Amino acid sequence: MAQPARSLKDSLVGRRPEAALARYRVMAYVVGVMLIVVFCAIPFDSVEAVVGPLHGVFYIVYLITVLDVFVRWRLRLPSLLAMVAGGWVPFLAFVVERWLRGRLRAGSA
Repeated sequence: MAQPARSLKDSLVGRRPEAALARYRVMAYVVGVMLIVVFCAIPFDSVEAVVGPLHGVFYIVYLITVLDVFVRWRLRLPSLLAMVAGGWVPFLAFVVERWLRGRLRAGSA
């Protein structure tokens, strides 16, 4: 008997959410550090010309991991907005990562 077709959301939700959280945590730290480096490199044009685009690439990968966590853990919109803003505001990525990890481990997402 043939299996019914599953939607992309059905195939992602609930499958290894801890692995998605681990990927998000790594990228949150990478993007957070890169954002601080970008802000420190602003006075040095040649350094900023290299570090800025590099942060942009990491931020896109970070957004993919954010969406992965959002779908797999079935989070609400404020959590998504906080995670997205973590790549814009220096030090916010560290705060949001710690806050989200605590909420998800407590089971109150």
